[in-house]
This record gives sequence, C-alpha cells and structure tokens, in this order.
Amino acid sequence: MKLTPLDIQKHAFTQRMRGADSVEVEAFLQMVSEDYEALMRERDQLAERALQLEERVKELGRNEKTLQHTLVTAQTLSDDLKKTAMREAEVRVGEAEVQAEKVLAASHRRAARISEDIREMKALRSRLGAALRQTLETHLALVDTITAADETEQAGARPGAAPQRGQQR
Repeated sequence: MKLTPLDIQKHAFTQRMRGADSVEVEAFLQMVSEDYEALMRERDQLAERALQLEERVKELGRNEKTLQHTLVTAQTLSDDLKKTAMREAEVRVGEAEVQAEKVLAASHRRAARISEDIREMKALRSRLGAALRQTLETHLALVDTITAADETEQAGARPGAAPQRGQQR
C-alpha cells in the first residue's frame, strides 16, 4: 500500500494508557507528512523532467538520423558532381584536342599552299629571268647589228670606198 501525505496526516493511532504525547505525535506526523509531500512533488517533477529529457533524446535521435541522411545525400551529391565535372572536363579536353588537330591540319595545309606558291614564284622568276636575258640578248644583237651597220655606212662614206650592195648614197 502506498502512503500519501494525507494518509499520514489522517492516520489515527489507538489510545493506550501511558501512550505517547498526542500533540507531539501529531506534530511529528505533520512534519513527516510535509517532508513526504515535498519528496513526492520532487519525484513528480523529476519524473516530468525525465519524460521531457526522454522526448528530447528521441527528438535528437530523429535529428541525428536526418543529419546522417543529409550527410549521406550530400556525399552522394558531391560524388556525382565530381564525376560529372570529370566527365565534362574530359569532354572539353577532347573537344580542345579535336579543335587543336583541326587548327594544326589547317596550318599544315596553309604551309603546303605557301610552299607551293614559293615554288611557283621561283619558277616564274626563273622564266622571267630567262625571258629578260633573251630580250636583252635580242636587244644587244640588235644594237650590234645597228652598230655594225653604222660602221659599215661610215666606212662606205670615206673617199675611195666602194658602196656596198643595198646601200644608198
């Protein structure tokens, strides 16, 4: 049987002869009742506090699970982002390599065209040099012919010289 402070206060002892002083017993019972009541209030408060703390522990446990889930999700997302970034970087490097190869191929084609143009210009210079030499030789031959004709004409104009055929006087 559980005693309550009220049970202690209301308890009646049987009277006997030469028994304890009833006022003193009543005062003692009052004091025990008050202490017992204070202990019961404290127990109730501690029980309430224990319930609150248990609820808080449950809440923190739920929060911990949520945080763990969030951390796992964040780690997974981070890993996915890294993988995506690596794939994107590989694609971009590949595209850059393809672009570089195109630029290099275009440079080789341009270098080949320039080399061909240089070869053609050298051949043209040779032909122009030969044509100029031929023209100069023709002109020199013409000058020699004119000079020889002038000399012949001058020689024919001297006294006693015989006129040459086809020459006029």
